Amino acid sequence: MTPIQQSLAVSGFVVGENGGMVWDTHAGFPIRALADGERTREAANWLASQIDGLDPAGIESNRWRETEWCLKEVDNYEAIREAIAGSQYNELSIVPTGFAIHICTPGLDKSTGVEFALEQRGIDPSRVIAVGDAANDIPMFELCGFAVAVNNEHDGVAEAADIITQQIGTSGTIEFLKQFIQAVEIP
Repeated sequence: MTPIQQSLAVSGFVVGENGGMVWDTHAGFPIRALADGERTREAANWLASQIDGLDPAGIESNRWRETEWCLKEVDNYEAIREAIAGSQYNELSIVPTGFAIHICTPGLDKSTGVEFALEQRGIDPSRVIAVGDAANDIPMFELCGFAVAVNNEHDGVAEAADIITQQIGTSGTIEFLKQFIQAVEIP
């Protein structure tokens, strides 16, 4: 999580791994893993025995993941979802995000991690702006007071957002921030 914070040049809290990790050491809080990802890793290995060609190692950043596991096979979402649903791992959530398929601990999503971090800081979620681009952002959108979608190609994202930017990804975030700064400037 440190490289993320450094690359963004932020000093506030960072929530990662679909809400599973909360990093707020600048405010004196310990790094918190809100789940144990061992079962998600086991499920990835089991899936590799069920689906030809599936790589259980998944995406490169898995080597640092503690609370979830991500698979590269984004085109195999339905096969992965169906296999998990009919298995001993059926309590796990399967979440497609466009760049990976996340195998997640049940009850853990971005809203869980954001809510945990906000409670540590004593911040009311209704005063927070959430920015996201995929279905895994929807619970966070529902928690926060205002939601910005920087991509609307995933089901439900546009409907859950208060506004949708014209640009996507980082460019969409910059577009929103420019509009926001202009809207709150004091004449």
